[in-house]
Amino acid sequence: MGAAGPADHRDRSLAVNHNSYAAQMLDIEARSLLTRLARVKPFALLEPMLPAAAISAPAQRAIEGYLANGRRELRQRIHQFLGWLKTPAGRNASPVEAQGVFTLLRLRFNNVLSQFDLFADVITQRSEHETGVWLSGLDVAAADALALPGYFTAPPVICYLDRGPGAAIRRARTRLPGGSESPVAIVRVPRERMVGSGIGSSLVHEVGHQAASLLELVESLRPVLKGMQQSGGRERVAWEFWERWISEIVADFWSVARLGIGSTLGLMAVVSLPKAFVFRVTNDDPHPTPWVRVLLSCAVGRALYPHPQWDKVARLWQSFYPATDLRPEITNLLQTIMTTIPGFVALLVNHRPRSLGGRSLAEVMKTQNRQPARLSAYYKAWQGQPQQMRAAPPTLVFAVLGQAKMDSSLSPEQESRMFAYLLTYWALQANLNEPGCGCTHKRASASVRRIPA
Repeated sequence: MGAAGPADHRDRSLAVNHNSYAAQMLDIEARSLLTRLARVKPFALLEPMLPAAAISAPAQRAIEGYLANGRRELRQRIHQFLGWLKTPAGRNASPVEAQGVFTLLRLRFNNVLSQFDLFADVITQRSEHETGVWLSGLDVAAADALALPGYFTAPPVICYLDRGPGAAIRRARTRLPGGSESPVAIVRVPRERMVGSGIGSSLVHEVGHQAASLLELVESLRPVLKGMQQSGGRERVAWEFWERWISEIVADFWSVARLGIGSTLGLMAVVSLPKAFVFRVTNDDPHPTPWVRVLLSCAVGRALYPHPQWDKVARLWQSFYPATDLRPEITNLLQTIMTTIPGFVALLVNHRPRSLGGRSLAEVMKTQNRQPARLSAYYKAWQGQPQQMRAAPPTLVFAVLGQAKMDSSLSPEQESRMFAYLLTYWALQANLNEPGCGCTHKRASASVRRIPA
């Protein structure tokens, strides 16, 4: 082979110069990522809020630790890339190869920012007047709704408000942008439900999704429901729908078990839609048909808390939405589903998953403490001794006030004032119990001493 000519040397020189220029530009871009990353500060240095509006210390530690680890890992990758550019392998790498490595770094950078923005959207609301403190109170209520000592360790829960009629949850340990797991559960609460007993129904339903995940309730119920489909006959299609809807039904069960009739009344408010939507049956929606869903909630309540009020609410719902003038196939399907409700509810209430150590769902939820007569008695007693209401678990308070609403003992105006007061009180008490709080119980409690009439 002959010696390389001048043109060959010139081509190689141009390639080397071009590679060097590409590496120089990518070095600048990578260092630019580092400078922007350095400006992503911990929330403790960014977000002004009242101490009582702050998220709990465990939630803040989990979020700050999670985001700090993401920034640290990205910073290490960028430094590794910068070091690689200075090695022979980096200097000799083609622009295509070097740009490919940098592009992955930039995608990771955007994932870190997406994770930061997700939590920033939640935490920023804590600076809103009144709303921030109420959200902190909802955090306390959510923690109470999720607690099931002896069966799982509950993750921190934080709440925020958003538009729309429905609530939602991003469960702890689910994937965030970039593939890592969320360190906390984030509950989105409809802003239109602030402030009244209906907010408890939305909140505890979403918390029920987290509880069901921790207890693997859906996974343990699905095989049972598949088994019910083996019998064939016209009821098979009903059991197919129960299996399809089971994730939402378990969350509804959790809400009824915690809140009693208040859960069903809150659900009715959410799914009170035009008739076409209330009777809509689809094969791709995990939510039960709204008409069926409310009647199922009544049936679950009747099984957990026997009382004529459940039949009264069911008749009310059917008077709002009579199952008339429907297409024949929808009428037949709804009738079939309705005939299986008693058997399905019995299966659900008596289900004994391995995660509960052989105990049933009804047993671990301790429903005997929240029977309607007892809730009504609590409300009557609290009228003379309001401090007992403040000392009660938040979900019990939600249940008592929901029952009072059903009994027509509580006006909407009273309800809103009392919940605004209680959310503020729970937020303040949670702040007082945080390590390092510099305020005293007596001084801090002075502004929330009296429950509004």
